[in-house]
Amino acid sequence: MAAEKLRDLTQPMDVSLLDATVAAFYGTGSKEERTAADHILRDLQNNPDMWLQVVHILSNTQNLNTKFFALQVLEGVIKYRWNALPVEQRDGMKNYISEVIVKLSSDEISFRRERLYVNKLNIILVQILKHEWPAKWRSFIPDLVAAAKTSETICENCMAILKKFFDFSRGEMTQQKIKELKQSLNSEFQLIHELCLYVLSAASQRTELIRSTLATLHAFLSWIPLGYIFESPLLETLLNFFPVPSYRNLTLQCLTEVAALSFGEFYNTQYVKLHKMFMAQLQAILPPNTNIPDAYALGSGEEQSHIRVLESSQENISALQLGLEYLNSISYVDDTEVFKVCLDYWNSLVMELFQAHHNLDNPAATANMMGLQLLLLSHVMQNISTSSS
Repeated sequence: MAAEKLRDLTQPMDVSLLDATVAAFYGTGSKEERTAADHILRDLQNNPDMWLQVVHILSNTQNLNTKFFALQVLEGVIKYRWNALPVEQRDGMKNYISEVIVKLSSDEISFRRERLYVNKLNIILVQILKHEWPAKWRSFIPDLVAAAKTSETICENCMAILKKFFDFSRGEMTQQKIKELKQSLNSEFQLIHELCLYVLSAASQRTELIRSTLATLHAFLSWIPLGYIFESPLLETLLNFFPVPSYRNLTLQCLTEVAALSFGEFYNTQYVKLHKMFMAQLQAILPPNTNIPDAYALGSGEEQSHIRVLESSQENISALQLGLEYLNSISYVDDTEVFKVCLDYWNSLVMELFQAHHNLDNPAATANMMGLQLLLLSHVMQNISTSSS
């Protein structure tokens, strides 16, 4: 009787009965009880009208497993049937999800207590965005940024949503689609850039919010126009967080993302400045004579994609030598993945020297570049010899 009552979706579902069924499925009862509950839940999940009960269920249960079951039903509809739904149903659902997220994240206590639920709601929202943004929900980013400014906990969760959104975009959108969006959404990206700068520029002392903002910025950096990176205080602001242990790894991820960007020669001066500032801070954190294998692990070696810019001038040699000394020390860390990263760079340096030696197209330029590289390599080899002895 109870099973048939749950399967009757012509009226609002008895949520307490659904709670009991979910509890039986996840509980420690008999095998027969779990099997019966499993059959009922599968039948409900496969019913095309079940998603219409989702709001009713979420509004009337305190059971986290029941909430997750309802959201799993909704996730299936979003994935396979979203565009076939009437506009008013789509708008109603995305507005409801947005309102619940804002309500739960506006209060510190509920935000921490319901963190798993909020995180799942964030995922559902991003799933909806896959279909709706930007053509059908162009106001999403302005609305999100506006909400983020109303409280620090809302801001923290908005950052989490943005990170998920840009991570999804990088993984699932084509490069052509990403290029089109970059060109058409400059004003939206400016809003996110300003919000991140606002949070990081001493607007907040909340560790969770700052970490969430740094994580979001890492996902966001490959999207924004280069001017937002090199013609704003962003890099200097990031470097302010590098000395702080709780923010160091996230900051390093952001700086590595910047170093991996392709920007021609226009921002070479800013890149050289970034490298020098970073090395100055690194010296303060880890003096050059530090025994790195025995010290706190910084992670992988420096990003080397703009090494040519640094090798182009004798005045940068000291900073480069210092960077290679650190990389040499990190190479001794007893970790296979760390060693592979370092070995990749040493391999590329030796390979470039070999190729340059056989390059007859531009002997003068090649000789100059080889001279700088050999100077760097000899400096490292001398340090290795000293360490070994």
